[in-house]
Amino acid sequence: QVQLVESGGGSVQAGGSLRLSCAASGRIYLNNAMAWYRQAPGKQRDLVAVVARGGNTNYAESVKGRFTISRDNAKNTVYLQMNSLKPEDTGVYRCNIVDSTYWGQGTQVTVSS
Repeated sequence: QVQLVESGGGSVQAGGSLRLSCAASGRIYLNNAMAWYRQAPGKQRDLVAVVARGGNTNYAESVKGRFTISRDNAKNTVYLQMNSLKPEDTGVYRCNIVDSTYWGQGTQVTVSS
């Protein structure tokens, strides 16, 4: 059984920073890309960023230049450094092993103006 556990969410003012972590445990060897998604109340879930095993990254246009996704393959952990946060970044952030059904439980990020 594979588990993904996120941490690092919280409440910050606009312009602040947060760092999210997602640790994978269980019988897994993470060859897959890893991704962060977010979902605001009443809205669809959106892809925020993706990182391949080799480190290549892709970002949603709305977070480019502000967010950085990275991974530590030895620790089976993916990170999301979020800077210059805006109120529209508010939502539940969940990590996902790409091309799998494995999702974390989510961590709440709230950005106040």
